[in-house]
Amino acid sequence: MVTPLITLGLIPANLGHRFNKSGFITPSPGIKITAVKAEHSSLIVWNNPSTGKNESHPAGEAVGYIIQLENGLKIWHMGDTGLFGDMEFISKYYKPDLVMIPIGGNFTTNPEDAAYAIKTWIKPQAVIPMHYNSNPLTKGTLAEFQEAMKGSSIKIIPMTEGQTIEY
Repeated sequence: MVTPLITLGLIPANLGHRFNKSGFITPSPGIKITAVKAEHSSLIVWNNPSTGKNESHPAGEAVGYIIQLENGLKIWHMGDTGLFGDMEFISKYYKPDLVMIPIGGNFTTNPEDAAYAIKTWIKPQAVIPMHYNSNPLTKGTLAEFQEAMKGSSIKIIPMTEGQTIEY
């Protein structure tokens, strides 16, 4: 996951914590981050300074993260994932309170699939939709996700770039 970034010199080795799915790190006392399965491609496009040309490099396996805070709150950041059945297992095992799920489609879960996963398999207290309206290929919208979530009591927390929330 982080090794290609270190190898290419994109992040210093002392800032890269190497661990695999089901492995975890404790970057600060009381905080635990566990890598979990995700389903998507993983590629780094890097401009090689010696040639001036862009190069594509495999970026390791796709992962999401379960982030447990000091107060016990568990956040599942799903990354760029698509829909996959183990979402249900991850939810049952780690019991996330807040889920950050992509809804843009094309490269990630689309709004309808995301709503299905949230309502049927995951059932968190709240969800933050992400990875939409970021480029012309991610056409899924917040409105489509909200429509697909109708009838659910799960709180949807829309956010804008740079916004912070307290939960």
